[in-house]
Amino acid sequence: MDESSASSGPEISHSVTLRINGHIRRIEIPNNWTLNDVLRNRLGLNGTKRACDYGGCGSCTVLMDGVDVYSCSTLAVEAEGKEILTIEGLGTDEEPHPLQMAFAASYAAQCGWCTPGMIMSAKALLDRNPDPGEEEVRVALSGVLCRCTGYGFIVKAVMDAARMIRERP
Repeated sequence: MDESSASSGPEISHSVTLRINGHIRRIEIPNNWTLNDVLRNRLGLNGTKRACDYGGCGSCTVLMDGVDVYSCSTLAVEAEGKEILTIEGLGTDEEPHPLQMAFAASYAAQCGWCTPGMIMSAKALLDRNPDPGEEEVRVALSGVLCRCTGYGFIVKAVMDAARMIRERP
């Protein structure tokens, strides 16, 4: 969706200050823009996917104050004053997050469309509980749909990442 199609009706703008991946951004946006609109169309953070556009698939999952939320159904104005973490803020090429390493090593990504949402939901889980059981992982990931895998590799990747995080010096 481009900026011109993100809103309908008269443009009523709002100035928001967002803290995204540790950077403060002050921007003018239409009042009805979602966090996903801002991330993708204004800030160029395209790792956060846009798929169903109504909170049904989880591909747009980001963390807001450490809680996994669907950015397609969260108004950007609701994110003001909150810490937003996207997949781009999780790790770097030089130093990927253990979840990113485990997903790659376990072949947990097929087409990759759900992967950012899976990783961000898994991050929220591991921040709450660094030693989850398999069932807890499955429940935590249940809000993100994958049509390519049977979830086995994804669950294994999260369990492997949890172990890596616990074993870090």
